[in-house]
Amino acid sequence: MKKIETCESVNIGHPDKTCDYIADAFLDEALSQDKDSQMAVECAIKNDKLFIYGEATTKANIDYDQIAKDILKKIGYKNDFIIVKEISEQSPDIHQAVVQKELKANDQGMVYGYATNETPEFMPLPIMVAHDLMHEYENFRQKNPSLFFADAKSQVSVIYEDEKPICFHTILVSVSHSENLDYEKLKKMIKNDVVDKVLEKYSKYRTKDIKILINPSGKFTIWGSFSDSGCVGRKIIVDTYGGVARVGGGCFSSKNATKVDRSGAYYARYVAKNIVANNLADRCEVSLSFAIGIAEPIAVNIDCFDTNKVPMAEITNLVFKNFNFSVSNIIKELDLLKPIYKQTACYGHFGNKNFPWENVKIFS
Repeated sequence: MKKIETCESVNIGHPDKTCDYIADAFLDEALSQDKDSQMAVECAIKNDKLFIYGEATTKANIDYDQIAKDILKKIGYKNDFIIVKEISEQSPDIHQAVVQKELKANDQGMVYGYATNETPEFMPLPIMVAHDLMHEYENFRQKNPSLFFADAKSQVSVIYEDEKPICFHTILVSVSHSENLDYEKLKKMIKNDVVDKVLEKYSKYRTKDIKILINPSGKFTIWGSFSDSGCVGRKIIVDTYGGVARVGGGCFSSKNATKVDRSGAYYARYVAKNIVANNLADRCEVSLSFAIGIAEPIAVNIDCFDTNKVPMAEITNLVFKNFNFSVSNIIKELDLLKPIYKQTACYGHFGNKNFPWENVKIFS
């Protein structure tokens, strides 16, 4: 049976991603000074206004305004921003339930981790290609700052047959640009210097029937917060598996590791990837359910979609022998008290070998 799977990615100048990046920069600054910081400071952006709000219980001295202004300048904004802040400490009711001799989950919730052997990163093909397109565009636009700007999107559609990718259907890229750039020249530049370079890596999926769409709106000169609003956590499909697999109820950015909708999702991915990487299954989804104030998940479920190479009972036994799902162990095993989060905020939280939850270990 054939089907088409479509995934998208967005670049750092997309206002939602800008907010994710700023929020995770706040978190990194807190952790660099105080590893036990409890953080959930988010932001929203529109036109020349940035709203910074949330909870922070930390010994760190954080210059929120300067961090945000530096990032906005790096992204390419030329204007000054009006910054409005509303930040308080974490609720003492939550704090006493979480910060105990053994750390507990900071909230209730369900999280999912997924892996597939269709790419070397054990990620769905269309989301990896979409991220690669945005990576390549970012490199390209940095070399052409007067012509191309940081707000951009990609979308990749792949034809699957019997759950395996066979070829690309459509590649879509939309990028912000100078009013002085001719439309035909823009399309040629993006195709040659971005799309074609990325597709070289995936040449076995490219056919003569591929559709390549570049800036189908025809014009994208007003970008970022002046064309759209943005806030933290609105790109959870981009951040995870592109819609190919399920995602939980909470976003990742801004949150420290006791918040299990982030750390739990990282650990679920870690377990799912290890199952597939150890050739126990072609695909795997691990789902976890947590309760606030409880150290261990209240439910763990493993689904290999009938692709398992050994009995599911054996996979389950191996998982519980090799992985410890308590909040304190998740934080310790994945080393989640370090300021590593800003680098997760764009181009996906999974599939990057530099992240500790992407490590593969030998099962005992």
